[in-house]
Amino acid sequence: MKFALLKKLFALALAGTTFVAASAHADDLLDQVKARGTLRIGLEGTFPPFNSKAPNGDLVGFDVDIARAVAAKLGVKPEFVTTEWSGIIAGLQAGKFDVIANQVGITDQRKAVLDFSPAYTYSAAQLIERRDDTRQFKSLDDLKGKKLGVALGTNYMDMAKSVPGIDVKTYPGAPEYLRDLAAGRLDAALNDRLMLAYLMKNSQLPLRAGALVGDGNPSGIPFRKGNPKFAKAIDDAMTQLEADGTFTKISDKWFGIDVTRPVTK
Repeated sequence: MKFALLKKLFALALAGTTFVAASAHADDLLDQVKARGTLRIGLEGTFPPFNSKAPNGDLVGFDVDIARAVAAKLGVKPEFVTTEWSGIIAGLQAGKFDVIANQVGITDQRKAVLDFSPAYTYSAAQLIERRDDTRQFKSLDDLKGKKLGVALGTNYMDMAKSVPGIDVKTYPGAPEYLRDLAAGRLDAALNDRLMLAYLMKNSQLPLRAGALVGDGNPSGIPFRKGNPKFAKAIDDAMTQLEADGTFTKISDKWFGIDVTRPVTK
C-alpha cells in the first residue's frame, strides 16, 4: 500500500515538474506574443514626428511605422498602448505592454533593468531657444544659473541634472515646456535634434534650434529581461528590416535623411 502511495506521489511530482518546465518554456515573451497574436507597444502618442494622432484618430509617426514593420516580421499585429512618458518605463516593467517604441535611449542605467533591440535611431541632444533671444548657449555649462526645461524621466533630464548649477525644470512632455519657453518662463529647453527639426518646421511657437550638446545617442526598443527567444526574434526582425531597406525608407519618409546611422557633428 505504501509502495502504491509512493508511486502515486512520484507520478504527481513528475507531472508537476513537467508542468513547471512547460510553464517556464511558455513564459518567454515570444510565446506569449505569438499565442496572443499581437505585439503590445507602449508609446506616448503625443510626440510628433515619432508618434502622434492624425485627425482621424489613427496613430502615425516614425516609431509607429518602425513598430508596425517589426510586428509584421514577428508575424503578429501591432497593438498600441498610449501612456505618458513619465510612466512608460514603469508600465513596461508592470507588463502593461511588451515593448516601447518611443525613442528610448539605450543607456547603461536602463540596460541594467531592461533588454534592448539593436539601435534603430541615432540622434543627439539639442538646445531649444526663443527666436528673439540674443543669447547664444553653446553648451550646458552656459546654462548654469539658468532655467532649463526637459521631459520628466528622459535621458535629457539626466544629462541636464549632471551639470551642477542648472535649474532643471521637469515636465510631462515637450508641449508643456515648449509653451513655457515661448512664454519666457524658461531660458532654454533640451530635446532630441530630430524632433526639433520637425518642430521648427511645424510649430507656430517663436522658437529656434540651438547648439548640439553631448555625445550622440542610440535609441532602441526595450523589453523585460529574461526573454531570450523574444530577444533573438527582435534582433532577427530588425536585422532583416535594415538589410531590405525598410528602415531607410521609413527614415526618409519622416526626416529626409537616414537617422539609422550614428550622428556626426
